[in-house]
Amino acid sequence: MDTSVTRPELLLVADAVSREKNIDREEVLEAMEQAIQKAGRAKYGHEKDIRATIDRRSGEVRLSRWTEVVETVENEDTQIPLTIAVKFQPEIKLGEHLVDPLPPIDFGRIAAQTAKQVIVQRVREYERKKQYNEFKDRVGEIVNGTVKRTEYGNLMVEIGHTEALLRRDELIPRESFRNSDRVRAYIYDVRDETRGPQIFLSRTHPAFLAKLFAQEVPEIYDGIIEIKAVARDPGSRAKMAVVSKDASIDPVGACVGMRGSRVQAVVAELQGEKIDIIPWSPQAATFVVNALAPAEVTKVVMDEEAGRVEVVVPNEQLSLAIGRRGQNVRLASQLTRWDIDILTEAEESERRQEEFRKRTQLFVDALDVDDVIAGLLVTEGFHTIEELAYADPDELHAIEGFDESVAEELMRRAEEFLVQKEQELDDKRRGLGVEDSIAELGVFTNAMLVTLGEKGVKTLDDLADLAGDELVEMLGSDNIDEDAANEIIMAARAHWFDGEQAEEAPEEGEASDV
Repeated sequence: MDTSVTRPELLLVADAVSREKNIDREEVLEAMEQAIQKAGRAKYGHEKDIRATIDRRSGEVRLSRWTEVVETVENEDTQIPLTIAVKFQPEIKLGEHLVDPLPPIDFGRIAAQTAKQVIVQRVREYERKKQYNEFKDRVGEIVNGTVKRTEYGNLMVEIGHTEALLRRDELIPRESFRNSDRVRAYIYDVRDETRGPQIFLSRTHPAFLAKLFAQEVPEIYDGIIEIKAVARDPGSRAKMAVVSKDASIDPVGACVGMRGSRVQAVVAELQGEKIDIIPWSPQAATFVVNALAPAEVTKVVMDEEAGRVEVVVPNEQLSLAIGRRGQNVRLASQLTRWDIDILTEAEESERRQEEFRKRTQLFVDALDVDDVIAGLLVTEGFHTIEELAYADPDELHAIEGFDESVAEELMRRAEEFLVQKEQELDDKRRGLGVEDSIAELGVFTNAMLVTLGEKGVKTLDDLADLAGDELVEMLGSDNIDEDAANEIIMAARAHWFDGEQAEEAPEEGEASDV
């Protein structure tokens, strides 16, 4: 009996689909084999292992049933014992398959439709897989496409044979596109989802501006000039920091171009977005000053721990430094990744005078000295009583007008003040009812103990009931971190477990007596 059928037209169909869908011919033939295989199982039984093959040269279709050779049969539809298999094929071994050829299928209407659905589905899956593999490595590129349709303000953009999504919030404000319009955008994400690969485009992404400059400025494309940071207020204004690896090339001038030709090409693409190109600097203070251009800066104070920078500008430069609706300082902050506070020279002077007055008064009250001596201490850089009490005597001797006796007397008064202050805090702690057992942990200052008492934490059990973040919130992150807080709380809970051990000890003793 002939168990195969030659269908050369299958190869012609596979070639046609491969060309039309731009899919590998082998993948189309595999889809056809699966379709024939599914039809075969529908005829001979879905529980059986039916396989189909198509000869890649002649188009001959073979259908066969595969049965695994096993020692003990668990599934009679797909397995056969070795003792029976050797009767059909004497040299067969365990784990191999007995292959029985089956007669070709006469495709009826339903079987043909089923086969067609399988082929269409597999071809669609191959198309999706191919599209995803093509675009997953293109994230970060600029592409040109055509607007195919608009859905609720979102644009479906055709890129070759693929559709990409340009959402409304990724469009530059006030720009609009119609069907068939050409659009240039940045691929910022590609996701492999159930409905197929989803390609997301943007015209507001900071990297879109950087990529546009890379296309316009050969020095950026060649790596001679590097774009270090970009901050955008899409459609309105942007700042870009650049640095040159070649000292002979001006990075800002190269990006601007002859008579602004290069920057104007980018501005035109971004609907007139104004672009400030500034030189990048490894020095944070210099970078912040450059980022605030065109405003002039007279003073910069950095707080690296808090990630903040205080900038002082002339009074007449304040509005320029802040910008319209805070735009200039906001973009500068995004560009430098520092929180920027802007003060005028008058505000900064007033604040310094107020700080000087407060510190001077602190020394007057604590040390019982006049304004002149207190002012000298503040001028020389002493800000707290603790700094004075533990200062190097030679440092005080060096102050003009301070001899050895004056220096020693000031340090003595500072120490007495601190002792008195600690005693007052300890008395207040006791008055609040904070137990000595908490103080005996040796991890809290008297000021911290007073704070705990005011928050209602007065016993070891009160402290043990807290979570680490609660203790940090009470005392402030400047005084304690969460890891230290957790260790303190575990130490406060130790007495809970001591009680359990004390109860277990007699039981062990009694057992040993018996």
